[in-house]
Amino acid sequence: MLLLKRKLRIETERLTLRPPVHSDFRSWTALRSHSRAFLTKWEPVWANDHLSRKAFTNRVYWAQRSVSSGTALPLFLVRRKDNTLMGAITLDNIRRGPAQSGSLGYWTGEPFARQGYMREAIHAVVHQAFTRMDLSRIEAACLPENAASRGLLEKTGFKYEGVAQSYLQIDGRWRTHVLYAALRSDRRGKTDVG
Repeated sequence: MLLLKRKLRIETERLTLRPPVHSDFRSWTALRSHSRAFLTKWEPVWANDHLSRKAFTNRVYWAQRSVSSGTALPLFLVRRKDNTLMGAITLDNIRRGPAQSGSLGYWTGEPFARQGYMREAIHAVVHQAFTRMDLSRIEAACLPENAASRGLLEKTGFKYEGVAQSYLQIDGRWRTHVLYAALRSDRRGKTDVG
């Protein structure tokens, strides 16, 4: 875990993935506000103070503690050519011991959707998880009707594993999700189920 205690930055072809910092507040708030209608149908209900400085400050402190303790890897997607914040990806619920696994979640601001940025970020985080963090399994879940997210997971090597009834509260109600996973040593081949 010493690697995670150093300044964490993951570079891809077009992106820098790094934990949030306090100076990201204005960019984050602007992107989330602009993308609200695009995001809220896929996310838990936003708290009344979701876009407040205090809530963002708490997010930054949570990210610092999580990286330090090795329980999560919360990263912002920053386009390197112009330092633009585009979204976020988090490897959360990192479990050690016999599990060696974590759960992947992500969001992209509406102006940056469907341009391959999140695919690039997922590949980088999966590589980090398997090669540097010694994880064996990464799980992800999305709503069955979220064709874009399902396609993204499948394009990045995640395989369909099943359905979880009433898995998460999304947009104010308990929703069933489809489950995907990527394994460090995956011999399962392509799955067309689901």
